Parts: sequence; structure tokens; C-alpha cells
Amino acid sequence: MGHWWTRNIIEPGKLPLLLALAAFVLTFLVTRAVTRLIRAGRGPFGNVRAGGLHIHHVVPGVVLTVVGGFGAVASERHGAGGAVAAVVFGIGAGLLLDEFALVLHLDDVYWSEEGRKSVEVVVLTAALVGLLLAGFAPFGVNDLTQQELKDRGGAISTIAVNFLFSLIALSKGKARLALFGAVVPPVALVGALRLARPGSRWARRFYGHRPRARAKATLRSYRHDRRWAGPRRALQDWIGGKPDPRPVRVPGHR
Repeated sequence: MGHWWTRNIIEPGKLPLLLALAAFVLTFLVTRAVTRLIRAGRGPFGNVRAGGLHIHHVVPGVVLTVVGGFGAVASERHGAGGAVAAVVFGIGAGLLLDEFALVLHLDDVYWSEEGRKSVEVVVLTAALVGLLLAGFAPFGVNDLTQQELKDRGGAISTIAVNFLFSLIALSKGKARLALFGAVVPPVALVGALRLARPGSRWARRFYGHRPRARAKATLRSYRHDRRWAGPRRALQDWIGGKPDPRPVRVPGHR
């Protein structure tokens, strides 16, 4: 275990990534704790306003992400400047992605059902970066020997095949499997082989004249969502807070 930690985590080339991930996760957790206190009316915290305008924390998040990104490019990889830039970038990314749903919808949906997308994106980002830290390389080109590194044709073929699997999984409506498959190839292979989700591009293209496949895909998607929707929502509520209930619409009123 100690050898793995030294080889894969504290390796100088991975230290900035480790610092960025730690800053990213810690910033997200602290930000959610503060916003939940503000929502509950507890503690000394409050919304930041300037001239009657509510300044969302995505604004400093964008600034810090830009500063940290350019700082990392301008700094040496193994120097203190690179480490500081990585921390700044991680903090900015945490603030930015915590309000990802706001940027996506161009509306204040932080405590709505649409706001769950922010929690999901943060969890996916942290998981993917964690896999990279654990030693996985994108598209499976990982731990190649010197002889394999010389075989550029084989490496390019491996990248192309794994990228194809990820694209197929994405076209089948399996975005999560496609993302993780870019880092862990067997995951993309599973997504590429399984039935597509109804309404996906793959289903519209290949299931249009196959009613049996279309019905099977719909049934499997329904069973999957019924099984995992509840636990996924409970986890999102535990991490990011429960969204506000949707207002009840009265018939005849808009």
C-alpha cells in the first residue's frame, strides 16, 4: 500500500493534481455547508449583494479558475508556483461547478430539482480525477512498457477503439458510462454493448423498425430508473441538500 501511494500519488508529477482535487472537494463541501446554513437562516453567513445585485459564487469561481489555469500553464510543473496555481484552480472549479446548473439554465435553480445537476457534475468530476490519480490513463493507454511505447501504431489503435466505445455509449444515452469509459475502458465497452436508452440517438436510428428491441429498451430503462432513482436522489440530497418542493399549479392558472 505504501509503495502504491508513493508511486502513484506523491509522485511529483501528480502532486498538483492531488492538490487541485483536494481543494476542489473541500471547497464544494464548505460551500454547500455555508449555503445550507444561509437557507436555514442560521449562522453569521448571508448572500453577497452589491448594489442590489445578488453575486453568486460562480462569479469568483470563474475568476479563480481562470487565474489558476493560466498560473498553472505559466508555472513550472514541480515548483511551488504550480502547486499554488493548482490549489487556486481547484477552489475556483469547486465554486464554479457548485453552480453548474445555474450556468446551464441561466437561472437561479440552485435549490430546485434542476439544481441536482450541479451535485452530479461535482461527483462525476471528483470521481474521474480520482481515477486519474489512482493510475488510470484516458482511453486505457496505461503502464506501457518501453517496447509498447515504441509501437505507436498499437497505442493509436488502442486509443481509437476505446474512443469509439465511448462514443457508442454516449450515442446510446449513457453519458456516465461514456465519461468513465474514457478512463476505464471496460466501462465504455459495457455501455457500448448494452441496449440504448429510449429517445437516444442510437435508439432513434436503429430501433425505429425494431419494435421488440424498442420495447425491451424501454422496459429495461424503466426498471433501471425505478431501482436507482431513489438511492441516487437520496445521495444527492445528503451531499447537496434537498431541493425546494415544486409549487402546486392550480388548474386554469399560469
